[in-house]
Amino acid sequence: MTAAPRAALAVCVITLDEEDRIGDCLASVAWADEILVVDSGSSDRTAAIAAAHGARVIVRAWPGYAAQKNFALEQVAAEWVLSIDADERVSPELASAIRALVAAADERIAGASMPRRTWYLGRWIRHGGWYPDRKLRLVRRGRGSWQGEYVHERLVADGAIRALDGDLLHYTYRGIADHLRTIDRFTTAAAREMASRGAGPAWIGMLVNPPLKFLKMYLLKAGLLDGVPGFIAAVLGSYYVFLKHAKLWELRGARRPGNDGN
Repeated sequence: MTAAPRAALAVCVITLDEEDRIGDCLASVAWADEILVVDSGSSDRTAAIAAAHGARVIVRAWPGYAAQKNFALEQVAAEWVLSIDADERVSPELASAIRALVAAADERIAGASMPRRTWYLGRWIRHGGWYPDRKLRLVRRGRGSWQGEYVHERLVADGAIRALDGDLLHYTYRGIADHLRTIDRFTTAAAREMASRGAGPAWIGMLVNPPLKFLKMYLLKAGLLDGVPGFIAAVLGSYYVFLKHAKLWELRGARRPGNDGN
């Protein structure tokens, strides 16, 4: 009897100006059957480095996070698709777990989640709500899609989800300045999303939610155990919450005379 063919695995990565990180990212998934990088027009060597690592590169204008990632899912032929970002690495333990699942999963399994461990300001962050930060990133092709119009897109699978061991390693912000730039960009999108769904008064969010966020991250979720990086993460987490509500207040016409922006 002829053995059934091994299920193939593709890895998809979307990029923009990631020449300092894309090489290590792709090296961590060199064992995959297919690697696709969808680049949004990088001005650096991202596309060339990706090609040198054996990836097929497609350059496509930026339509938004979910739309770009869904486009990538549609371009691969493998039965299973792993979606990661350029600042992420697949640990050897996770690679083994993924290969085992792909080789043996029955048709009821549509996807798999994995814990994500983040490197921030010189150490692995294990508290403050940053770990295990489990993410669904592996799906059968045609049984998963990315959802989310503005920010914090998420992969949704049509079927049962298996929880894998082995960490997805996240080498996040290059430093505090990079973290602040990301907060500025993401809070603009978050404020637009809040406005679209009719969120409550912005001034209440500015007043109440930031200190609650800090207390949750630093005390309730034990961010204090991560030392100074844990404290900074909690402060900037609180700032993120403040800024998205402040931008919501601004979006609602706060700068127009006679409008209080609530």
